[in-house]
Parts: sequence; structure tokens; C-alpha cells
Amino acid sequence: MDGPPSLVLEAFGLRSAAVRLEGGQGQTWRSGEVVLKRADGESAWRADVLSVLPESTAFRVPRPVRALDGEWVAHGWEASELLAGATDVRRQDDVLTAAGAFHEAVAGLPRPDFVDERDDPWAAGDRVSWREQSIDGSTAYVDLVRPLLDVWRPVELAAQVVHGDLPGNVMFADGLPPAIIDWPVYWRPPSWAAAVAVADALCWYGAAPDLAARWAHLPEWGQMLVRALIYRMTTDDLAGGAETWTSARRAGYAPVIELAVSYAG
Repeated sequence: MDGPPSLVLEAFGLRSAAVRLEGGQGQTWRSGEVVLKRADGESAWRADVLSVLPESTAFRVPRPVRALDGEWVAHGWEASELLAGATDVRRQDDVLTAAGAFHEAVAGLPRPDFVDERDDPWAAGDRVSWREQSIDGSTAYVDLVRPLLDVWRPVELAAQVVHGDLPGNVMFADGLPPAIIDWPVYWRPPSWAAAVAVADALCWYGAAPDLAARWAHLPEWGQMLVRALIYRMTTDDLAGGAETWTSARRAGYAPVIELAVSYAG
């Protein structure tokens, strides 16, 4: 992806050339002490929230930067302050602790309209995992997800805005609270967001099964793990189809599915 053109830098009052940053799927750029990335339909909402979120000793967030005309978005780009730190997928307990504090801080926000307007594999995967939508998945997907569907049951938990992709989006720096970045907004219980993080860590980041045990005190933990895995697998299937299900992909999910079923049973 091309970097921000000069008119974007000018719109935000930036003078330094934009340099691509590592991470962010190659889609984030730095100009001086400001980070730039393509805006989406949720950018202004996130900026409104993060610009006024009180300071915390438990977490940091990137404060949004307004364009010179006072808007959060200019020529299809958004900007935020550059934060010190680097992600570390080995520190998932610290990720979850910071996320818990962040979710407490945003708990009173109303449900954003855009949550219901999304139409992509991630939104569909989320809805399928809560039985708000159905899909006709590939044979490999159906076989993998069946044990989870067998133990799925309704739950009564309050939903709120949460961060739906935590493991690789929390940065650490010596002497500073963890920084929570790249916020994909979902309207689900906070324990679901934690379960997605734990499932991802177990499947792909080499976490040991006792990570799940350490967070099993969270509400409806087994059912949240079940939903987290259905969400991820459904998204995988919708995004990649049958070719997604390589032996390595199935092997990554299989023991975590068994673990989730043991908690939900």
C-alpha cells in the first residue's frame, strides 16, 4: 500500500516524510511523532472515545490527532500520537490485565451503530459464534466446529464495547503501562474479548494450556472460549474457504477445541 500523499501530511500539519512502520500489516506510517493510517467508517467514533478517555496507570491508548481543520479524518487518513513500546505475544497475562482495565474504562459507552452495519468475514464470524447468523461452511470447517456447537448454550452476560483482537495489539515499554492499539470494536461481554485473546495465544502464539486456567474465573469462561473459537474458525472459513484448512491450521485449533469443550462441558 502506498503511504500518505503530501496533501495528507499537510492536512495534519506534518513536515517529516512518512516512513512505513513495522507491524500494522504494513499499513501504518510515521511522520515525526505521529502515526498515520487509512481511515474507515469507525475512525471518528474511536477518535471521539480515545481523545477523552481518562489517563490510567493500568494502560495507555494512542491519542488521536486532529487535522488542521479540526476533523479526525483528512483525505481518507486518520492520525494518532506515536507511542513507545513493542508488542510481545509471550506476555498474554499482562495483555489480559491491561485489557480488563481498558474495558472497565469504556464500559459505559453506548452501542455504536456501525456494529450492526458491518459486512465482512470477521463480523459474520462473530455473529455465527453467537447464533445470530448461520453459514454453509466447508466440510473441514463443519467437522472442526461440530464439538463446539454440541456444547454451545445460551448465556446471560452484559455486552459492551470491547477490543476484539488483543494478543498482538498491546505494546510494552519499560516504566510505562501497556499500550492498547489498533482497536477493532465489538459489542460483546469483556470475558469474550479475553477468551478470544486466550484462544489466539493457545492456537498461534505458543501459550501453554494453563493460560486458560488462570483466567477461568471470568464469567461463563467455557462458553466464551467456545464462542471465541467458533468466531475465529468461521472467519477463517469465510475468508479462505476450504483451502484454509491445511494440516497445520487444523492442528493449531484441535487441542484448543478439546480444551474449550472441557471447560464448557
